[in-house]
Amino acid sequence: MLEAAARGLSRDGYANLVLERVAREAGYTRGALYHLFANKEDLALAVVGWVEETWFAEVGHLLAYDTDPVGTLVALARGHAVYCRRDVARVMMNLAVEFSGQQHPVGRAVESVGRRIVADCTRLISAGRRSGAIPPGPQPRLLAAAFLGALDGLMIHLSGQTRFDVLLAERVVRGVLGLPPVSASTGSS
Repeated sequence: MLEAAARGLSRDGYANLVLERVAREAGYTRGALYHLFANKEDLALAVVGWVEETWFAEVGHLLAYDTDPVGTLVALARGHAVYCRRDVARVMMNLAVEFSGQQHPVGRAVESVGRRIVADCTRLISAGRRSGAIPPGPQPRLLAAAFLGALDGLMIHLSGQTRFDVLLAERVVRGVLGLPPVSASTGSS
């Protein structure tokens, strides 16, 4: 149910999410959906939690490794590309945009997840700068936000085109970080 709702939020956004369609795509009745979730907000909050949980289990766990900050950030980008093959790449971005500047529980939940990821990437960028692996440039927090924005933007625009998604994810983040490009032979998937 949560993955179907994530696809719906990714595709249609919160305001246009039709709960009956989510239930049908998940193989449930609308009544079953309302048995599990009180309303659309409750469902959206559960989706944000599901995306956070699955993303950190499949990709974000890499953020714990800081012995090779550049390798970790590149692996994170590549893993994010694979994660987004689920057709849920837009869900967090849609919700962030839709609730921007509002004091809404769903918007606050999305912002919380984003702050956590930016903080982890900032830590890795700072470590990479200290070791000389990442060249000087914008403040680490700003660079972390640019890193994630570029990666999310790429995944949204590729939407289902997986032939070069991992390679392009690596190329984009290496560029944002100011690193030399990856060759086509070492980055293909």
